[in-house]
Amino acid sequence: MPTTAKLRARAAARRSESTEDHLERIHDLVEAKGYARVTDIAEALGLTRSTVSNMVRRLAARGFVNYERYRGFTLTAEGRAVARHIKERHHTLTDLLGQLGLEADTIAAEVEDIEHHLNPATLAAFASLVDFWRARPEQLREFLKFHRRTQRR
Repeated sequence: MPTTAKLRARAAARRSESTEDHLERIHDLVEAKGYARVTDIAEALGLTRSTVSNMVRRLAARGFVNYERYRGFTLTAEGRAVARHIKERHHTLTDLLGQLGLEADTIAAEVEDIEHHLNPATLAAFASLVDFWRARPEQLREFLKFHRRTQRR
């Protein structure tokens, strides 16, 4: 019997970057306004309304979105769970790279580049490292001093 982590990894492997980006934006809009519209998502992602409309129909068929044509839509319970996971992954990576002292622009670009390609075990290790350094800031400072010294070589 596969473990929960393996089942999550398989489910995530079936979600494309585009699917995850759409779910993340829908979640943001629903949190802000209570619903999402195709126009809002198209604007946020820099896509055409027809491209977003097609994706929203696919998300609805997969059980992620409550969708009625020509109306706003919301996430299903499953869609919310996936979106929360995506947001947590995004926050973990942002926190980790922030702890390393990288610039905000660099962090945003790097997170967008790598967030969809991480194995769940890697993400869990990163989350543990973020928590470890939060609980032991002196060790983070030691690592950062070490890192600065090695960069001068």
